[in-house]
Amino acid sequence: MSTLTQNPAKPTRKKPAALQLSAAYAVCRSITRASAKNFYYAFVALPRRKRDALCAVYAFMRHADDISDDPNVSDEKKRQQLGEWLEGFHRVTFGRATDDPVLLALADTQQRFKIPVQLLEKLVYGTSMDVRVEPAEPGRPPAVPYTTFQDLYKYCYHVASVVGLVCIHIFGYRDAQAEDLAEKTGIAFQLTNIIRDVKEDAQMGRIYLPHDDLQAFGLNPEHFVGEVNAESFKPLLKLEADRAREYYKAGFELIPMLDPDARAAMWVLVTIYSRLLEKIAKADYNVFSGKIRLSTTEKLKVLGRGLFRRFQP
Repeated sequence: MSTLTQNPAKPTRKKPAALQLSAAYAVCRSITRASAKNFYYAFVALPRRKRDALCAVYAFMRHADDISDDPNVSDEKKRQQLGEWLEGFHRVTFGRATDDPVLLALADTQQRFKIPVQLLEKLVYGTSMDVRVEPAEPGRPPAVPYTTFQDLYKYCYHVASVVGLVCIHIFGYRDAQAEDLAEKTGIAFQLTNIIRDVKEDAQMGRIYLPHDDLQAFGLNPEHFVGEVNAESFKPLLKLEADRAREYYKAGFELIPMLDPDARAAMWVLVTIYSRLLEKIAKADYNVFSGKIRLSTTEKLKVLGRGLFRRFQP
């Protein structure tokens, strides 16, 4: 693991005032409402304390993502800023004062839900993986950083499965098998994101589809330059979608292993993402004509069903 994940000795915390914590969580809720296009609908189905905890995790991760995605900052500076963000979290877990509401709320969440610090460190490490991939020069074919699906799986694990592992500590679970299922669910979500964002990622100089899969269908990075023949990508994207569907099975298997008050939220999350994948499939995997997403109405319908399920025995 990189220096981003170095963890000092056992922390001793000073408990912040309730009013200060309340304000910190309010900031995290605001960040999540503004940015978490799919996740927030699932958060609403949770009891308040678990919802606030997930908002704190999301806000922490959002800041790290924003550092990694900033086109105006050099990679060296991004790595420095990510290291400083993680070090700030470590200082708060040691009970040191902070004026950053996100770090304050996250430290409280970590303590309340006994989230392993190593998982939160991996969240930052996951965002740093994109920093370490050099994008292609403008006007040139995009870079393809992952050769095999196994290579891509490792990337998906760090940027998505780790999020799932953090979430189930907040959701609550007793069967250790839930950890394996959460890992696989994260893979399903990230594969869905990769399929949906192929055009956008290519424009940013990167392709997250495995090089071996491109070759298997007679494709290469040059096919992403200029006018794209969407039909030629359909078999490849269908392959990745079929893989995602297999991993989505783990998401639905995970639901009954969670604490009852979190099952509806997990159902909403898995349903929204899996329906997004099926919407892409119904569009014949043409993700090049425009970004495919579920409408607010579609998401609210899923949330409504999830809230109804929440109160079932």
